Amino acid sequence: MRPLAVRVMQELGIDISTHASRTLERYLNQPFDQVITECDQANEACPVFFGARERLHGSFLQPDPSQAGGSEEEQLGVYREVRDAIARRIEHELFLTP
Repeated sequence: MRPLAVRVMQELGIDISTHASRTLERYLNQPFDQVITECDQANEACPVFFGARERLHGSFLQPDPSQAGGSEEEQLGVYREVRDAIARRIEHELFLTP
């Protein structure tokens, strides 16, 4: 995990320090109700999930936080912006839609 991602999640009391990235191959033969991609690169690279009932894509307009430049505080600001945008999308589009 990227240290700045760990820090901004810790600000919300969420510890992701022991999480790790996983390749998609381990999920290809598993059934899913939904497959959701949140960035254009993932949407393009994401394989077809034949067991998925629904595939959703929503592109974030925010910059990729891993590519953020500037001071550490400026980089943290980008991580916070994306973290909060993801939270809003989850709250409003996935949980609150009729």
